[in-house]
Parts: sequence; structure tokens; C-alpha cells
Amino acid sequence: MFEADDTRTYAVVLNDEEQYSIWPEGRDLPLGWRTAEFSGSRDECLAHIASVWTDMRPASLRRAMAD
Repeated sequence: MFEADDTRTYAVVLNDEEQYSIWPEGRDLPLGWRTAEFSGSRDECLAHIASVWTDMRPASLRRAMAD
């Protein structure tokens, strides 16, 4: 759970299915996740995700439906 006065810096991360999340900056990423080259406050990261993640279907489903 996030605290209202959270001052940590977060990184936007994504997995091989192109699903986004945030992760505390400086912590090792879980297996299967990579940085999306954006960091900031929790709210800034969530706003960035909202602007770039416009299709929430996993990448494998998008590819299958395109075929």
C-alpha cells in the first residue's frame, strides 16, 4: 500500500507482454521486467503509464488477434 506522503522515486517498468507497472527506483527488478526509461514520483509514473499504455491486452493476444 502506498502512503499519501510517499516521497520515493519510482521507475516505470514493463514485462515481455508489454504490461506496465511501477517499481521503487534502485531496487532490483523482478525477473521478466525491464525499465521503460521513465522515473519520477508515484503519480508522475502512473500518469505516464496512462498516456502510453492505451491497449491493455497482453502483447501475445494482440499479435494473435492481428493474424
